[in-house]
Amino acid sequence: MPATPSATELMIKPTRARYVVLALVASLSAICFIERATISQAAPDIQRDLGITKEQMGWVFSAFVFSYALFEIPMGRWGDRFGPRNILLKVVLMWSFFTAATGWVWNLASLTVCRLLFGAGEGGCFPNLTKIVTIWLPSKERGRAQGMLWCCGRWGAAIAPSIMALTLTLVSWRWAFTLLSLLGVVWALIFYFWFRDRPRGHPAVNDAELALMDGADANAPSEAHVPWGEFFRRRSIWLLWLQYFCMAYGWYFYITWLPTYLREARHVELQNSALMAGFPTFMGGIGCFVGGWLMQYFANRWGDVRRARRTVAGGAMLVASITMVIFTGIGNNVLAVAALGVASFSVDLVMASAWGACMDVGGRHAGALSGSMNMMGNLGGVAGPIVVGRILQNAQTTTDAIPSPHAWTLAFLITAAVYLVGAACWIFIDPVTPLEKEN
Repeated sequence: MPATPSATELMIKPTRARYVVLALVASLSAICFIERATISQAAPDIQRDLGITKEQMGWVFSAFVFSYALFEIPMGRWGDRFGPRNILLKVVLMWSFFTAATGWVWNLASLTVCRLLFGAGEGGCFPNLTKIVTIWLPSKERGRAQGMLWCCGRWGAAIAPSIMALTLTLVSWRWAFTLLSLLGVVWALIFYFWFRDRPRGHPAVNDAELALMDGADANAPSEAHVPWGEFFRRRSIWLLWLQYFCMAYGWYFYITWLPTYLREARHVELQNSALMAGFPTFMGGIGCFVGGWLMQYFANRWGDVRRARRTVAGGAMLVASITMVIFTGIGNNVLAVAALGVASFSVDLVMASAWGACMDVGGRHAGALSGSMNMMGNLGGVAGPIVVGRILQNAQTTTDAIPSPHAWTLAFLITAAVYLVGAACWIFIDPVTPLEKEN
């Protein structure tokens, strides 16, 4: 039980160290997405220089997502046990190295291995950021914090194509990846020297701020056993995993195949395609923020967090599914990208509800539970680029041919169907009851 603040504590003005932590969390989210999304804009140049096909490029995209998914659970568990400070230092430096190494590759095999190792590093990011939010913020602030975290991530993905397009006008794609790697290195050094795993005892935190945290430091790293059996026995957790699979399946299109779609199917020039490719993820960032606000608004109005999360998340995925179907019939480029923006905005309304569920249900096991959800979700991110690449490859008459518009339409209709499955999951998810309370 959190200690009751004394009268003296209440008279002291609280420090604001938790907001510094929130800024660190949000900035790493942006860096993470910038460094993973820039490859989509460089993909045509990489394919040309290395002599690889679209289907092979789809496997390269998915190699990152596969290892990213594979390392979510162990990285989340290590954060729960050893603390996010040491884990994040190591993984950010790791993925920064392999961001630079992407520019050193010489063939398909070396590129695939490099992206696998890059994904392994990034796999430690969001489970440990979620652990930090669970430790440093009281429960009433966590939903909005997750919305801000994912908003910055999506905006990072939104500006990534423009960053890469601008960089490619100055240097080759090989040097571009080396320059981008410096973002993570600088962040890791600042974070390691300022951050601590426990707010209590941090020189920038006073007792008044600790009182505002409402006992959040009870979720600090510990040796507590992860109840994997409960994870697998609980229907809501399986459905939480499935809905995130469905969401990630469609989202990864924006940071993998969208620039290629704009340049080949819509005949948009490089600079304009960079701006247009960033629009859906920019709208997704707004959706992350609005989703946290909407969920809190309905929770306050109805007095029911469970109903609020189900309504916002399920309704959002339904709208995204419908919008993807409408998008396939739009001929105008600007309107088509606007429709993709609506779909991205809608599906990212889910983020605050899904990650809020991980924190409330997981408690001191939030790192492991969020890692497992993100792992399952990113298996959808593995499947999506491969399915699209396969569809496009089958639609080509020769290696250099441009796929027919019908191939792209089929890919989008499959995405709409997957979103619909995700919407149905939220009818049955219990996103609030803690595992340990049930036990």
